[in-house]
Amino acid sequence: MRIFKALLVVSLLLGFSGSLAAKETKVGFVYVSPIGDAGWSYAHDQGRLAVESMEGVTTSYVESVPEGPDAERVIQNMARKGFDVVFATSFGYMDPMLKVAGQFPDTVFMHCSGFKMSENMGNYFGRMYQARFLSGMVAGAMTESNIIGYAAAFPIPEVIRGINAFALGAQSVNADATVRVVWTKTWYDPATEKEAAKSLLDVGADVIAQHQDSPGPQEAAQEKGVYSIGYNSDMSAFAPKAHLTAPVWNWGPYYASVVKSVQDGTWKAEAAWPGMETGIVDLAPFADMVPAEIQKMVEAKKAEIIAGKTDVFVGPIKNQDGKVMIADGVAADDKTLLGMTWFVEGVIGTTE
Repeated sequence: MRIFKALLVVSLLLGFSGSLAAKETKVGFVYVSPIGDAGWSYAHDQGRLAVESMEGVTTSYVESVPEGPDAERVIQNMARKGFDVVFATSFGYMDPMLKVAGQFPDTVFMHCSGFKMSENMGNYFGRMYQARFLSGMVAGAMTESNIIGYAAAFPIPEVIRGINAFALGAQSVNADATVRVVWTKTWYDPATEKEAAKSLLDVGADVIAQHQDSPGPQEAAQEKGVYSIGYNSDMSAFAPKAHLTAPVWNWGPYYASVVKSVQDGTWKAEAAWPGMETGIVDLAPFADMVPAEIQKMVEAKKAEIIAGKTDVFVGPIKNQDGKVMIADGVAADDKTLLGMTWFVEGVIGTTE
């Protein structure tokens, strides 16, 4: 009888241990646009698929969630359903996520592109400005009119910083290059984005760049017979005769590392801002239209950035009014970059 009871206890313990090991980690993603946007949400969803392939992990997502009250409802619903980790992937999700995080202290919340944190909520982004600079070099080298158009979403530091980096890249190879900015006030609206690009083409732009989620600007450039720079993912399939390259995201490794840290109990709230050295931020392959010497020049600069031998925002850098904002020889610190609300010289447009 004692042997039987002992075996029973061992069996129950093994069964209990097995049930713990079998517990799946539930991971949720909230997207501001459809995963078929070929841009921002598509890139994040590719990262989700990498997480989905991890052992003991299941994922779920909700797409096309407006910023504001709807985001709070979706995030809260995931937490109520017992999700272990929730990733919210748009700037406007920051305050809703912070509110929900306070209600569910045992859930890990991660917000993309914001700056607020709590004990169970971290934030993350990537130093996309590095790839923006490189793509700007391509645009500056390829333009003939010296007018580069930029269709941009919202005048927040993330977008302004990217435009500035792009302009500095263009100017580094072409001192006469200017960047004209049109704001769409939307992250994802293919028709509006395309019209914004057309307005830039009408004033002489012969290269179109974007901080938008759809390939609309790329299509507008191809229809006009000029060049384009994509964003988020390789958009060359949508405008093969125009698309030169694109700053792109590879979220898979980062998302996998966060989920792994939650699984092994080592996760801590932090503000993560990895750069090109991690592979999370990169540049899409060059089109055949980009001459070999330009490709070689950009690849050399990319190698320097990855090695930490150079930086993008190193003074002297002036604003549109000619005022020195970053002193000669000084590399802008993260506080300056994260709070950037001014345009560099050579950018035509307002920050409003």
